[in-house]
Amino acid sequence: MLFNSIEFLIFLPLVFFIYWFLFPKNLKLQNLWILIASYIFYGWWDYRFLSLIFFSSLVDFLIGIQLKKRQNINQRKFLLFISLAVNLGFLGFFKYYNFFAESFADAFTLLGNTMDPSRLNIILPVGISFYTFQTMSYTIDVYRKKMAPVSEPVAFFAYVSFFPQLVAGPIERATNLLPQFFKNRDFNYTKASDGLRQILWGLFKKIVIADNCAIYVNDIFNDYQSFSGFTLLLGGVLFAFQIYGDFSGYSDIAIGTSRLFGFDLKKNFAFPYFSRDIAEFWRRWHISLSTWFRDYLYIPLGGSRDGHAIRNIFIIFIVSGFWHGANWTFLFWGLLNATFYLPLLLSKKNRVHTSDTVAAGKYLPSIRETLQMGITFFLIVIAWIFFRADSLYMAFDYISIIFSPKFFVLPIQDFWSMNTGNHLIYLFFLLIGFILVEWFQREKNHGLELDSQKLPKTVRWAFYYVVIIFCFIMNGVQQEFIYFQF
Repeated sequence: MLFNSIEFLIFLPLVFFIYWFLFPKNLKLQNLWILIASYIFYGWWDYRFLSLIFFSSLVDFLIGIQLKKRQNINQRKFLLFISLAVNLGFLGFFKYYNFFAESFADAFTLLGNTMDPSRLNIILPVGISFYTFQTMSYTIDVYRKKMAPVSEPVAFFAYVSFFPQLVAGPIERATNLLPQFFKNRDFNYTKASDGLRQILWGLFKKIVIADNCAIYVNDIFNDYQSFSGFTLLLGGVLFAFQIYGDFSGYSDIAIGTSRLFGFDLKKNFAFPYFSRDIAEFWRRWHISLSTWFRDYLYIPLGGSRDGHAIRNIFIIFIVSGFWHGANWTFLFWGLLNATFYLPLLLSKKNRVHTSDTVAAGKYLPSIRETLQMGITFFLIVIAWIFFRADSLYMAFDYISIIFSPKFFVLPIQDFWSMNTGNHLIYLFFLLIGFILVEWFQREKNHGLELDSQKLPKTVRWAFYYVVIIFCFIMNGVQQEFIYFQF
């Protein structure tokens, strides 16, 4: 079920009404209703995979209970091993089986032999990469004794399958989200109204920004050899906005929807394209995944201790690339980001921008900050080309055209061949407006968190209606959320 669909437009008010009006003070019934709604939401895509998420939840629920009973370290390690084996086994089979089969076949072909890879018609369950990491965080934290295991199955199953963030995150930690299922939740108008504003901003990012950028991105990448270098660079820039609007838009909708039901999810994006270096970008982009890898992989590997920082950084980025998909392009994307990160690590400047915001308290950035943001964004765009390309050959060929004399070919014929009339001009001004809103809201949680002390009510509501109108008049061809494939 897509957030930007008629089905969800009916589903959400119905779930909200039953949750607050039929079970206003009954925590157990509220949790049960969330669980039922979450399974309906997930099963709407393919009911067959409900058994998968149910089994994964059941295994970790039972292992959590056993970890509480067992004090022997070897027994506890064995229980943790079972949890990781089951979860990563499911993830590996559904997501990577065909990739490894084809890679082994290609390797044998290079050695002069022929091998027919044993492919299976495997459907990737939506959201498996997200809920697998979410449920693993529970068993790992229980194993580390950072939290006590729960004995209430409904609450735990609802935590794993919580529908607002089930399919594409944020990847929640058990230590943050799970305790909220055991606290009484009363309707909070202020929280709910802010949640609606965040949902609206997320829909704007998805429908107006991402889906309209996708029109040109698809045209350019599908026939990239026919376009000038400038147009290809434009395609990379538009994809940067597409994936940001698409993914952060989903997170905004998920966080806003959770607030309607009295839950607080962690922030997943912090205006990452205003970053001044790659290290800051990765502290602001897909925060729930980058911090997951930091806490459950980077630090256990030794972090920056004993001179292993470079090795561990490369491991983290390569694993992150592999997490995104079974394609060599994702692995190279991770490797490239690690390479961009390396100079900051070697010069010990990777922690320069950890708590401050660019041009904090100012309307405009300094010349230095502007150059830093421009260089960082350019590097990110180059990396995104590998992320979007179908193959490594295509990505390198695409970039080689950008850095060739074809870059200086006038792109007028390119725009004419795409035959979109004035749509590209409208999109251009929309992107400028979008960037300005994000810039002035960069110290807030989302673009529509407007200050009621500084802006009159009429101005704020006028802005909300403008956003709504654009969602209706600029609703291009509906695109599935990019991160559904991960």
